[in-house]
Amino acid sequence: MTSMKDREEGFERKFAIDEEQRFRATARRNKLLGLWAAEKLGKTGADAEAYAKEVVASDFEEAGDHDVFRKVRKDFDAAGVDQSDHQIRRTMEELMAQAVEAVKNS
Repeated sequence: MTSMKDREEGFERKFAIDEEQRFRATARRNKLLGLWAAEKLGKTGADAEAYAKEVVASDFEEAGDHDVFRKVRKDFDAAGVDQSDHQIRRTMEELMAQAVEAVKNS
């Protein structure tokens, strides 16, 4: 009976670790996306960092990546930045892969 309880607790710990890593990777991806978008918007230095924080914060509006995408899309449209939806989403995917690798290696 204890071995079953031990397995259950092990699965719960693994799930908690996986969720924490997913959260950290998503936050890292959003920061990288914010810095990428800031560059496209002509922001540098402290302005770029502040914008990246806005992108990270936008992820708390709703579940999933739609809120982050909408923020970047809206800001690009307002500034006249020529990036397609596909390009933004592709960049999000590429940056997520980088962020997952970075979290695994930290």
